[in-house]
Amino acid sequence: MAENIIEGVKPTRMELLALRKKKKLAVKGHKLLGEKRDALVMQFFEIIKTCDTLRNDVNSKMTEAFETLIDAEMIMGRDAVADITYSIPQIQNVPTEVVNIMGVHVPKIQSGVITTPKEPVYGYLQTTARLDEATDQFRDALKKILELAEVEGSIEQLANEIEKTKRRVNALEHIFIPRLNSTQKYIEMQLQEREREDFFRRKHIKKLMERRKD
Repeated sequence: MAENIIEGVKPTRMELLALRKKKKLAVKGHKLLGEKRDALVMQFFEIIKTCDTLRNDVNSKMTEAFETLIDAEMIMGRDAVADITYSIPQIQNVPTEVVNIMGVHVPKIQSGVITTPKEPVYGYLQTTARLDEATDQFRDALKKILELAEVEGSIEQLANEIEKTKRRVNALEHIFIPRLNSTQKYIEMQLQEREREDFFRRKHIKKLMERRKD
């Protein structure tokens, strides 16, 4: 038991009372952290489902958009389509913010701030309707990609928090609380031993006093 007790502890009643308070807080903290871990895991798997749905949606929309773009290239020629792409404005940066999910800070992309031209930036005479369709499809795919990026960021942060919470729960369950239990037993045994010694000492003194009276 000696190797499991807290170093420097003194076997006194005051120490025992303080230790019992620490143990009570540790047990309560273990329960709360366990509940937090379980809730985070449930939230994690819910977001995983959302992520899988979004990933499939992105793949579907990107496949459809590229197929339409290939049709446009077959009609107009690859070089002509490539020249038009240079006139399309690029998104310079993506504004983000941080939101709180069960105490975990996760990224949120402000996709509503990002704007793309509703009308094509190229002329209609030298292009085909399939290029217009591809433009709209890629625009829709972009929105889904941003949603997917936000969800994947949330998954990463939640996974990190779950791992940290699991480590804390395990440390309390397998190290800290057992050490408190061992230390409590050690102090109680020391106090009981002192009480026994005091009892026999008093008994011995009583006998000596009785003998002197005789």
